[in-house]
Amino acid sequence: MFSATRLQDHERGWSHCDLNFLRCFDSCFLRGQAALLGLRGIAISAPVTNSREPNFTELEPYVSKVIDLLLAEEKMSLVNVNLPEKPKGIRWTRQSVRHYDGKVVPGKDPMGRPIFWFTITPLEGAEEGTDRWAVEHNWVSITPLRLDLTDEKDLARALSLAQTPPVSAAKKR
Repeated sequence: MFSATRLQDHERGWSHCDLNFLRCFDSCFLRGQAALLGLRGIAISAPVTNSREPNFTELEPYVSKVIDLLLAEEKMSLVNVNLPEKPKGIRWTRQSVRHYDGKVVPGKDPMGRPIFWFTITPLEGAEEGTDRWAVEHNWVSITPLRLDLTDEKDLARALSLAQTPPVSAAKKR
């Protein structure tokens, strides 16, 4: 198991959660919350199946190396790390964007309330250089991210359109 003291470095502003905690919560949410709080956020994910837990002993040297790399990169404030089952090395990657097909499967939660699961099937393979491709090829993937996904060029173009209404304060009724 990775120790909290090994993965945590408050002096440099990193926030973290150990892998057991990340399996219980959405790692995307956690790393984003860290960034919103002005901390450096890292999400570390490892594969979990119904029949097998990750081998933390095998993954520990890779997590240690990733943490060392990220602590040296003080300008990276939001990072996603994906660990394959049997890593052969570490790669810097970009985020994979793929098309999926899927369906909604209705079910009930433990309290009997209706819930809906979304199943997905990728329509194409992962592109080389992406996080998904790296993990599929047994590389640890390190992907620097940002919270703001705004396309600044398209926003500037849209704001310059003649039909764009001016921004004004809301009128009181």
